[in-house]
Amino acid sequence: MPQITDIPPQNVQNDLDSLSAALDLQIPAKQEGANLLIATWNIRAFSSLTRQWTASSSQSPKRDLRGLRAIIEVLSRFDVIAIQEAKGNLRALRDTLRFLGDDWSFLMTDITAGNAGNSERMAFLFDRRRVRPSGLAAEIVVPPEWTNEVGEDALTTQFARTPYAVSFRAGDTTFILVTLHVDYGKRPEDRRPELAAIARWMDEWASRSTKWHQNLLALGDFNIDRKGDDLYQAFTSTGLTVPPELNSVPRSIFASATSPSSGKYYDQIAWFTSGSRRRLDMDYVTAGGFDFLPHVYTDAGLSKASISFRMSDHYPLWSEFGIG
Repeated sequence: MPQITDIPPQNVQNDLDSLSAALDLQIPAKQEGANLLIATWNIRAFSSLTRQWTASSSQSPKRDLRGLRAIIEVLSRFDVIAIQEAKGNLRALRDTLRFLGDDWSFLMTDITAGNAGNSERMAFLFDRRRVRPSGLAAEIVVPPEWTNEVGEDALTTQFARTPYAVSFRAGDTTFILVTLHVDYGKRPEDRRPELAAIARWMDEWASRSTKWHQNLLALGDFNIDRKGDDLYQAFTSTGLTVPPELNSVPRSIFASATSPSSGKYYDQIAWFTSGSRRRLDMDYVTAGGFDFLPHVYTDAGLSKASISFRMSDHYPLWSEFGIG
């Protein structure tokens, strides 16, 4: 049985070479002591793995070594990555760490029980040569008083999938990442209470005066349909700001000029840009996404839907910060 560390077949290696070259062009290089690369990626049903280089149409799961090697190539370009849709089965994640080696590690929650939780975990994967956990790891639970409030944006229950906050240190810079996968619900307005609650919670935390609470960033899949719509307004209601470079970046592999999904604004990276106690004390440089589609399964004749189960239906988003 092939293993993730084996030399891939030539057709797979050709794709990996193309992917690597594209990443070299589009993602900033890691600069020791000078920059920090933070990413978020909803990796569709990141769970089990078929240990074949290319899974057949009859095999399950469809994620195979070929897809996972491509995922790993993307992940390796960043210092810390928030991963949504990690599931109960950790086979793909364990193979990822096996390939990346001892310089990489992860932190994650247990699965979220219940139908809305979808057995998902929140996870952070990080390059230990560049960043280290700095002491804080917490699942976010809102005060009971919030769930008793009345109003269209009131959160009547806890989050369907509990947000996860972890602090990291890069050199002399400490930062806290809060990742979330908002419950999609049956209607867009079903998402608004969770979006408003995370904005409120971030605002209250970021407004505290201690140094520990600076450099607070929110990232993940917020299931926002369009920039400027009611969901976006709920997310940004307390001052969270999305870098302008991400405004035109597609979030879904199904986005196109003619597709209704082309305007979806699901995934976000955001932080506060005003208020002396809330702004970052690391320098924002730039941000972007990455389109892996032209560089994967180029000889397999697969549809986008098929590729989505092998790679993902979401693109990764990233931001670069200057430190030092």
